[in-house]
Amino acid sequence: MYPEINAMALPPTGPSAAGTSASGAPAVPAFFARRGIHYGWVMAAVTFLTMLVTAGAVGAPGVLIGPLEREFGWATADISSGFAIRLVLFGLMGPFAAAFMNRFGLRPVAAVALGLIGAGVFGSFFMTRIWHLMLLWGVVVGFGTGLTAMVLGATVATRWFVQRRGLVLGLLTASTATGQLVFLPLLAQLTETLGWRSALSIVLAMLLVAAVAVLTLLRDRPSDIGLLPYGASEPPTHLVHPTTFKSMFASPLLALRDASKSRTFWVLFATFFICGASTNGLVQTHFVSLCGDYGMAAVTAAGMLALIGVFDFIGTVGSGWLSDRFDSRWLLFWYYGLRGLSLLYLPFSDFSFYGLSIFAVFYGLDWVATVPPTVKLAADKFGDRANLVFGWIFAGHQLGAASAAYGAGFSRTFYQTYLPAFFVAGLLCLVAALAIVAIRERSPRLATAAR
Repeated sequence: MYPEINAMALPPTGPSAAGTSASGAPAVPAFFARRGIHYGWVMAAVTFLTMLVTAGAVGAPGVLIGPLEREFGWATADISSGFAIRLVLFGLMGPFAAAFMNRFGLRPVAAVALGLIGAGVFGSFFMTRIWHLMLLWGVVVGFGTGLTAMVLGATVATRWFVQRRGLVLGLLTASTATGQLVFLPLLAQLTETLGWRSALSIVLAMLLVAAVAVLTLLRDRPSDIGLLPYGASEPPTHLVHPTTFKSMFASPLLALRDASKSRTFWVLFATFFICGASTNGLVQTHFVSLCGDYGMAAVTAAGMLALIGVFDFIGTVGSGWLSDRFDSRWLLFWYYGLRGLSLLYLPFSDFSFYGLSIFAVFYGLDWVATVPPTVKLAADKFGDRANLVFGWIFAGHQLGAASAAYGAGFSRTFYQTYLPAFFVAGLLCLVAALAIVAIRERSPRLATAAR
């Protein structure tokens, strides 16, 4: 059970009170309230769709490297540089995305993000130079995806849920990784049969659907529609967020200044750097091309990535459930350890269907299962500033991804093989498994006000 919408707290706005029910409550939330559905679950569903679609745009470059090489004659290292810029901006925008969400609300930020991604994808239909790729897929798509990233899911989960928060984080995190992978077989098939521009048309259509859902359903906080967060018994206390542009842009930097005094922050930052290097930057970007080097068709290789996405969904949702019940440090120890062993196994799989299937199962279960326990550790440590601090931790993730995206492309261009990059990533994951135990106990939260 949850509190009913408080009509007194939600008076009609505007001369015609458009969009409100007869009682004065917003029509859409009231519709779900009458059916006994807490609006937090609607928020989770819209956020799931938004992150799924933006992640599909992030994952699209996994099938573009070969076609762009053939059409324009660009080197793998040059193409990888453009995609690496995207990953860097994707990460560095995270802390500021949290500040924008705190200042302007979730709906405007998500809508602008989807618009930027759509503009970058549409513009790429007409690119003819490598700098066009770097501008559109590096800068424009990088900024757009960075405005949502993992921070949107973390913000929705922490604002709208007290109970089931870990589960919701698992679901939203799974949408990101799953979106990056499950659309790849379709995109690869369309790329082979109709060309890469036709494949990107599907991405544009999905972005439009997500934009309609965001503009129609997304809300900022439960209190805006007269609700408590799901499972809460009393209203939460909120930070007074900066009201000027100067203080808004300063708030992530102040959060970084305070968080950087904590060993927990640096351990989470470093391990998330390794997480990004061993997932988005390496496997998502280069796996299809790697399999092509061993004679596997792009569609088949993309199908393996989709299988990874299926097991990632299972693993990440399960990780959210587990993070509500067990010590997050030991969950991360096992996740990083098993991922490292999977990456070290990959070069010995002979790239057969059977060998890659084994890799897909074990690696997929660990793809981003690291996110729910990492967010939980950040929330335990940094309290009300957790979304800002997690933005910086996620920046570490994407810096690692960008390093691996470029490094693997460099390895293939100059050494004619991807394998050194996969061995290095596997070893780094084992280092992360050992490093995470340095977080020995929950510590007092940092001061919660941005001064």
